[in-house]
Amino acid sequence: MTSVKKAISAAAITMLMGSGALIATAAPALARVACNREGDCWHTDSRVKYPPAVSVQIHPDDWYFHQNWEADKDHHYRDYHEGRGYYRSGVWVGF
Repeated sequence: MTSVKKAISAAAITMLMGSGALIATAAPALARVACNREGDCWHTDSRVKYPPAVSVQIHPDDWYFHQNWEADKDHHYRDYHEGRGYYRSGVWVGF
């Protein structure tokens, strides 16, 4: 009976350690919202080094949900675009 208890305890400890390792290695989401000085805003998944002339501000992803995009005349949310680049006056400029 004690060997069964030891086996169950060992299995439980192994599962807890495995779960802890999985949680510790899970990467946090890197989603962000980038906006340029013209008010074009877009979603980005990676940290991109934009040319200084573009003047991009980076916001946390939840910043998007706190904006009233219909009433805000200064910001315009643009569709997600594949690849590295930025929007300029509503047009995607890739680099």
